[in-house]
Amino acid sequence: MGCCDPRGCDRMFTSGFARHVARRYRKRGLDRTAARMVAFLQQRGIEGATVLEIGGGVGEIQIELLRRGAASAVGLELSPSYRDEAARLLADAGLTGRAQYRVHDIAADPDGAPAADVVVLHRVVCCYPDYERLLAAVADHAGRLVVFSHPPRNLAGRVFVGVTNLVMRLRREQYRAFVHPPRAMLDVLRERGLRPAYARRGLTWQIAGLERGDPA
Repeated sequence: MGCCDPRGCDRMFTSGFARHVARRYRKRGLDRTAARMVAFLQQRGIEGATVLEIGGGVGEIQIELLRRGAASAVGLELSPSYRDEAARLLADAGLTGRAQYRVHDIAADPDGAPAADVVVLHRVVCCYPDYERLLAAVADHAGRLVVFSHPPRNLAGRVFVGVTNLVMRLRREQYRAFVHPPRAMLDVLRERGLRPAYARRGLTWQIAGLERGDPA
């Protein structure tokens, strides 16, 4: 059972966890992987763009994209736990009204989510057991760009996810993480008209950026 089941999501990502993430963002800004994702999107052009973030948490990526010229953002979450902190961060940034927080599973109900120029998934694909259904929905909602992060399918990635899941079992939590094959994930997006435009291979997190049509 992954985070795509609200029961696992609510117990794993609580309001206390949301407060921790918000404090960290206020103190340190984006984590390194998220910053690289934002930089890729900015390089490709986000002025006036609409943004859809799947699993957006407290919305720090949305805030940074809005600051860089995006017109509006929608963050989809499976739990309401992040809502209050997301609203506080938006207010602190003077961006209230330019982003929406919705509790919605795009993989289970694609028609209930809005389309956008840009779709972002940071540390989200590894929470879904059915990456094909998730990424198919993502591709169908992306007008121009998609960027997502995922753990590498190597020994380090497998050990990290294996330890995480062992801890979850010992704590009797329902949440599980997954290491999906990177090439297969890209194939789902390629089949729907997106082409790789950026790749970053880190030790613990990798980034894939794609765009409509042939990469520049």
